[in-house]
Amino acid sequence: MTTQTILYIIIAIIISIVLAVFMYGYKTKFSKSTKWIYGSLRFISIFLVLLLLINPKFKTETYSLIKPNLPVLIDNSESISELNQIANVSDFVTSLKANEDLNQKFDLSFYTFGNKFQINDSLTFNEKNSNISEALSLTNQLFKDEVAPTLLITDGNQTLGNDYEFSSSSFKNKIYPVIIGDSTKYLDLKITQLNTNRYAFLKNKFPVEVILVYHGSKNITTQFEVKKGNTIVFKENVSFTENQNTQILNFTLPASSVGFQKYTAQINPISEEKNKINNSKQFALEVIDQSTNVLIVSDIIHPDIGAIKRSVESNEQRKVTIKKSSEALSLLSDHQLIILYQPNRSFTTIYAEIDRLNKNTLVFTGQQTDWYFLNSIQDNYIKEVTNQFENVVGVLNQNYGAFAIDDINFSDYRPLNTLFGELEIIVPYDNILEQSIDGFETETPLLATIEINGTRNAIFDGEGIWKWRAQSFIESKNYKEFDTFFGKVIQYLASNKRRSRLEVSFDNFYYNNNTIRVSAQYFDKNFVFNSNANLSILITNSDTKQSSEYPLLLKRNYYEVDLSILKAGEYVFKVSVNDEILLTRNGAFTILDFNVEQQFLNADVTKLSRVATNTQGKDYFISDASLLIDSLIKDDTFKQVQKSEEKIEPLIDWIYLLSLIILSLSIEWFLRKYNGLI
Repeated sequence: MTTQTILYIIIAIIISIVLAVFMYGYKTKFSKSTKWIYGSLRFISIFLVLLLLINPKFKTETYSLIKPNLPVLIDNSESISELNQIANVSDFVTSLKANEDLNQKFDLSFYTFGNKFQINDSLTFNEKNSNISEALSLTNQLFKDEVAPTLLITDGNQTLGNDYEFSSSSFKNKIYPVIIGDSTKYLDLKITQLNTNRYAFLKNKFPVEVILVYHGSKNITTQFEVKKGNTIVFKENVSFTENQNTQILNFTLPASSVGFQKYTAQINPISEEKNKINNSKQFALEVIDQSTNVLIVSDIIHPDIGAIKRSVESNEQRKVTIKKSSEALSLLSDHQLIILYQPNRSFTTIYAEIDRLNKNTLVFTGQQTDWYFLNSIQDNYIKEVTNQFENVVGVLNQNYGAFAIDDINFSDYRPLNTLFGELEIIVPYDNILEQSIDGFETETPLLATIEINGTRNAIFDGEGIWKWRAQSFIESKNYKEFDTFFGKVIQYLASNKRRSRLEVSFDNFYYNNNTIRVSAQYFDKNFVFNSNANLSILITNSDTKQSSEYPLLLKRNYYEVDLSILKAGEYVFKVSVNDEILLTRNGAFTILDFNVEQQFLNADVTKLSRVATNTQGKDYFISDASLLIDSLIKDDTFKQVQKSEEKIEPLIDWIYLLSLIILSLSIEWFLRKYNGLI
């Protein structure tokens, strides 16, 4: 309390005494004992009321001991089982949890990583990938302001994400890698990387790039070959030495028939090899007889155009041509979709030819759009010309039903620039994205599709879509999310195929180390998406004829099933609606066998040692894990910290004081009542 507060309390005591004496001691006929009782009660009541008005504040300080954290990151991928280390890892984790001295000194927390980083529920060692970089980055965020030496239990072989050695360079705490496996170098030949397109065009040749790596000390020569079924379509002799241990082969293969084509690349093993699984790899592609041609017409240079082109061409089935309005007229008939970027009066003949050919269009508008022209040249929408612009954010319409869309957090994307005012679409339309201004949804379309008499059109009323694609890369380290969204818009607009009440979306082939999903949309007879239907999929293995049925689960405006549990092989399926027996869709896909976690023979000791050195930690083999535990217990740099917490409590928050005032006044009232003074 301050000196001023103490002075106020003294004054309150004096006032309380004076008032109590005046009321019960001055010219009263009460007995002496009665005066003291009444006077004391009145003094207490007045003083406590004045004390509440003064409201002094009291400081309290508490002390507690804070343990340093000890996060334990456990590799839960299949490579642990491939190295026969499941028992060693499980025993070590159990010993950490059971060690009383360690738990008394540290606050232990356990996490697993594979495809994703998560709190440890159980160890399964069945993850298809291992992302060490993500595990270290997220741990660094969780404990960046705390003392938290980190145990990294892994073989060091990462199959997903950024280089974890780079990620560890900014780690705030010491990392202690617990190395699973051994450092023995076995003679090994393997295919480390195989790159090819997902699609190829009929009667063309498609490129293949293969990276071969050799671990060994003697000179060897072997043969690399590619088979299609039992037929060898490419072969080449390759030689390796201890110093020249890498070969990069580039060649082309013919696309001679339409449809799904599967190949096997193999480098012939030598007798001393221990792991021959990594000598071969399957790959596949789909051969198509034509591509989807998209024409972008623009009279201005803008980064949006480059972003649109790259996004559309991220699917090899699509080709983009960019032309000015004066050059595009003769090309319209050769393209399935025309993208008109910020049209002006020079687009007059373009619009006339589009109407004649009934071409599908996607119109982008922005600051350089001539809205006087655009309002007059078409009858689908109008917008008042104000010559003022505003920033808008996109909000996904969860009820959009023309095709399935995933929400990629559009509302968190950077604002786009658009002409101030409401875009009024005067024909039937479907909103994909609505405009949001300063957090308020305006219900004005940002991206909408229009389908009239079999012709499909769309308008995107915003400039700066290149920012969205860039932000997609910043957040997910690739353009896949944005390109998938935009690709679905392009796929819908580039086709005049009549919609079915049951639409099924799937890939012709998957790799078994990736997620395998099949999605579907079901519409009622008015083509309104039905979110209350029961959809199921019957999967049959073409070789074993074994069948399994799974339900499709509702996800916003589509249904989806995850089939990642299926093994490699060829499958046929039938999606059906339980309430409509005749409404079904059939399809087929192939799951290619590739387990990236089987490609390693031993631990990456060198990289894990560098990670430990860079963070001032130390690496241990799991066989020496007891030494690590002893070292952590004895290390004086990790000490418990005494934490003090100061609380300031105002007297007005003390409920007992109010109770005391009520009690004092009540006793005085009852005594006066009892003695007939009231």
